[in-house]
Amino acid sequence: MSTPKRWHVVATAAILLVTGTPAVVASAGPSDADRRDRTTWAATWATAVTRGNATGLTNTGLNNQSVRMVVHTTVGGPVLRVRLSNMYGEQAVRVGRATIARPNTATADDLSDIDPATLRELSFGGAASATMNRGAELLSDPLDFPVADQSDLVLTVHFPTPTGPVTFHGQSRQTNFIGATDLTSAADGAGFTIRPNCCWFFLSGIDVQRRHSPGSVVVFGDSIADGNGSTVNANKRWPDLLADRLIDARPDVRTPGVLNASLAGNRLNHEGPEPGAGDFPGYHELGPNALARLDEDVFSQTDARTVVTHLGINDIWMSNDSADAIIASLRQVNQQVQARGLRSLVATLTPYEGHGKPGVWTPEKDATRQAVNAWLRGEGAAEFDGLLDFDAVLRDPAQPSRLLPAYDSGDHIHPNDAGNQAMADAVPLRLLGL
Repeated sequence: MSTPKRWHVVATAAILLVTGTPAVVASAGPSDADRRDRTTWAATWATAVTRGNATGLTNTGLNNQSVRMVVHTTVGGPVLRVRLSNMYGEQAVRVGRATIARPNTATADDLSDIDPATLRELSFGGAASATMNRGAELLSDPLDFPVADQSDLVLTVHFPTPTGPVTFHGQSRQTNFIGATDLTSAADGAGFTIRPNCCWFFLSGIDVQRRHSPGSVVVFGDSIADGNGSTVNANKRWPDLLADRLIDARPDVRTPGVLNASLAGNRLNHEGPEPGAGDFPGYHELGPNALARLDEDVFSQTDARTVVTHLGINDIWMSNDSADAIIASLRQVNQQVQARGLRSLVATLTPYEGHGKPGVWTPEKDATRQAVNAWLRGEGAAEFDGLLDFDAVLRDPAQPSRLLPAYDSGDHIHPNDAGNQAMADAVPLRLLGL
C-alpha cells in the first residue's frame, strides 16, 4: 500500500533530475488502504473480565468445545477487530478457529442461529488459529465486516484443547451457547447443548474503524450497571440505554461508544472471594478491588475519553466499610482517571433497604451511604468533572432509603428496565463532552 506511494515520489524526483522541470504525473486516487489509513479505531463494545470461579465450568474450562456469544454494539463502522483475553488464565490457551456473523432473525432461535451469508472467519496474524499466552490478550486482524450502530454480532470460538480455568465475564444478562467440537460454521444452534444466561468466555472487546471518533465512555461500576434486575437478552442495562439515547440524539460520527466495564458484586476496597454480610460467600467473578482493575478494565480501552464511576454500595452492605474508606478510594480512582487526561464523572449511591437477609441493610449502613452521597454532592463535586445523582433518580421520595417501587426489580437493590431507563435519561450529555 505504501510502496506505490514511495515509487510515485521517487519516479517524480527522477524526472525532475533529468528534465529540470516539474512532471505531471497521473494519479489513480487513494486506494482502499489509503482511506483506511485516515480512519481511527474506536471501541464499540467491551466487558470486564475476571478469573474463573473455584468450582464449576469456569474452573474446569473448555476442551474441544465451541462457544457462541452474542454482543450488542454501540457505534458502527466498516471494519472490525475482536479482542480475546486470557488475562486470568493459568496456562496458554489455543484458539482453533473463530468466526463472526449476524444473527438469523428469521428463525425461531434467533439468539444462537446465524445468517450463513454473513459468516466470516477471523484471522490472527494471517492464520486461522492462534495461541493466547498466559495472562495475555489476543487481537484479531482487521476484518471488512460492516457493523451498524446498536446491532447484534455473533462470535463463535472453538477451543480444541483444554483451556484450564477461563477468563470470563459472569453476569452477561445474555444467553450464550456451548457445544462439543468445532461449531464455528454451524448455521443453527442445535449443537450448542449448554445454554447459560451468563458468561462471555475469553472475550473482552470489539473495536470498529470510524472516519472520526469522539472516543468512548467507560462505565466503571458494579451489578447496577452490569444489569442485574434487567431483562435478559434485551440490552436494558442503563449503559445500553444511554448508548441508545446518544445515537438518537446524535446519529453520526460524533457519537461516542459506551463501554460497560462493570462487574456485579465489585467493591472498591475488597476482593471478590471475600465473604460479605447475609452469608454471602464471595466469588472470583466479582473481580479484584476496583483500583486493581483500573489498568485493564478502563485505561486499556480503545480511545477512552470519559469514565463514569459508580461503586461503593457493595463495600457498605457486604463489608460495612466506613464512609471515609469509600470516599478515599473514590478520590483515588478520580485522581488516576484525571491523571490519564480522561474526564471523570461519579454517581451517587442508590438506596437498598429491604435487600437481603437481616444485617445486609441497617440504619447505620444507610447513614454511611448518605454520608458518601453528601460528600459527593458537596466537597467531592469540586474534585470530579461531574456528578450523576442516581440516588435522586431512583429513591422513593416517601422512603428515601428504598427504591421507588416502579423502578424496583424486586430485590430492592437493582433497578428494573424502567429504572435503568430513568438512570440513562438522567445523564446530562454535556458532561460527556457533547
